[in-house]
Amino acid sequence: MAKESVKVRELKRQKIVAKYATKRAELKAKGDYIGLDKLPRNASPVRLHNRCKITGRPRGYMRKFGLCRNVFREMASDGKIPGITKASW
Repeated sequence: MAKESVKVRELKRQKIVAKYATKRAELKAKGDYIGLDKLPRNASPVRLHNRCKITGRPRGYMRKFGLCRNVFREMASDGKIPGITKASW
């Protein structure tokens, strides 16, 4: 499980990216790279990394559910994710 500080840092980055999204798009359209350099580094969407909503795990992330593979498997087995059943044949 990731430290709380790591989870909070990622949420902070998401907010900053959303805040500067329109300004970044305008500067990019104009080709004003000097203006882009003056924006905060965390305003770039490239710096975002998907993390599990429950554990904060950065790897094995399933985008459709917002969970890592470990938590997904546990929740699916417990029947906590609607429409997901374990395959058996």
